[in-house]
Amino acid sequence: MSGPARKRATYEDLFGIPDNATGEIIDGELIVTPRPSRKHVYAASALEIELGAPYQFGRGSGPGGWILLVEPEIALGENILVPDLADWRRDRFPGEEATNWISVVPDWVSAKSCHRAPFERTRSGRPASMPNMG
Repeated sequence: MSGPARKRATYEDLFGIPDNATGEIIDGELIVTPRPSRKHVYAASALEIELGAPYQFGRGSGPGGWILLVEPEIALGENILVPDLADWRRDRFPGEEATNWISVVPDWVSAKSCHRAPFERTRSGRPASMPNMG
């Protein structure tokens, strides 16, 4: 016999998490994790700086034309994800949206859960714990 059905998390549930935490909604479950460590934030910031100059601004021999964001809130269906870094080609990035989250699937993502611990992968190669992003 199974227990009572759990209530699916909603965006409103994110407002109830502590200020020193990050909340995501994955497959209806509210996932609350501590804010990234200082070393982690430093690494993500350095990566954004290194990639931003050539890819976002076209400096050096870079292509330009990308939007790079650190810890953006991305809505994919009912899932709310907060990857370390996400990038969109400028022509695919939504301008104004009525919500805080970004509703367009990024072209590239560096997800924090990828470097926490090894975990099972699906046949597609993506982590089993991450929803399909495309």
